[in-house]
Amino acid sequence: MTKPSAVSERAVFLCPEPPYPLAGGGPMRSASLLHFLADRLAVHLITFSNGASSDPTRFLNPGLAKTVTCVSLPHQDKKTFSRMYRNTARLLRGQLPLTDRFGQAEALRQVEAATRNQSYSLAVIEHFWCAPYLDVLRPRARRVVLDLHNIESALHAACSTSEPWPQRVGHRFFERTARRMEGAILADFDLVLVASEADRGRVLEIAPAASVAVYPNSIPWAPQPCVEEEDVIAFSGNMEYHPNVTAVRHFRRRVWPLIASKAPSLRWRLIGKNEFAVRSLVADDPRIDLTGPVADAVGELARAKVVVVPLLAGSGTRVKILEAWAAGRAVVSTTIGADGLAVRNGENIRIADGPGEMAAAVLELLNDEVSRKRMGEQGRKTYEAGFGWPAAWETFEPHFHKLMSREEVLTAI
Repeated sequence: MTKPSAVSERAVFLCPEPPYPLAGGGPMRSASLLHFLADRLAVHLITFSNGASSDPTRFLNPGLAKTVTCVSLPHQDKKTFSRMYRNTARLLRGQLPLTDRFGQAEALRQVEAATRNQSYSLAVIEHFWCAPYLDVLRPRARRVVLDLHNIESALHAACSTSEPWPQRVGHRFFERTARRMEGAILADFDLVLVASEADRGRVLEIAPAASVAVYPNSIPWAPQPCVEEEDVIAFSGNMEYHPNVTAVRHFRRRVWPLIASKAPSLRWRLIGKNEFAVRSLVADDPRIDLTGPVADAVGELARAKVVVVPLLAGSGTRVKILEAWAAGRAVVSTTIGADGLAVRNGENIRIADGPGEMAAAVLELLNDEVSRKRMGEQGRKTYEAGFGWPAAWETFEPHFHKLMSREEVLTAI
């Protein structure tokens, strides 16, 4: 969609992850909302760049944003020791890792300078990491929206039981910090968007006075790929995202050996960017492939017989499942991996939580082409019924009109 040539109202869209390229659930969700706004308002996009990277805005569609500001962040070493040192310091200061990363004084100064003397009808802040920018944008915007990709306290709570020691200890502290911060700020936004009804309930438990609406995760409309299956199972996502790292570690150690021993020609393909984060976990097995970034995740997933989602932690909803459904492929997921989605166990997905249960489910589908194809078809129908971008935009339309109202007090959303 393209923005009309004459737009009088303006929005500022602050997004810590560049929305393009469309690689991973975070950029996909942000891009969905950005396209909705750009078709209705003149958008000032503010995004961030790592000091070591090139301009992240070069992938943007022409005309998607009228103005673009790129906030420079200092480069951070991604080695394990460096991460542990930074996060220990954050624990001592009572700061969340990504809130600390994106909320540095110099970054706040750059955003303040970029929006000084500006007036917006609407401000949208992506991710809880950037919630503190409310103080900068509130004086400049009539309404301010926070889009929560995850509920950070819930995410850290799940990680505190799924990740190895000592990381789980850190996550317990971060859970408390996140819940305190969420309780202090969520009700200050005119609207909080979440990915599922489950997350809406979590927000209202933490901040009962908050106005909360579900904006479902979705992906651009994709025709079903017409490709031959390969003797492959697949897992997709940003491999640097710590729940994905934990999922790869768990599957490699406890599930993959059970499957590989029964299917000697099978390969496991890990599809997605930042593959360096999991390379050491799988390097000892030549039957495990790392693709790195791909231009078309749906097309890549369509080459697999089964898509696995062995997540042990998370919040929001998984774009990786939506992409697998769009590809028309059978999915085996943990309960938490499918949280918040319109799943029907045994029809459009198989839910399997224990290592043995997951291995058995995968092997059963590998050996039963009819059931595998039927499940893939049901997944495709689920995607077509409600998980393309237009379906998500339709759910947001009434909330958008209320936000754009010039009444001083918003009616309850």
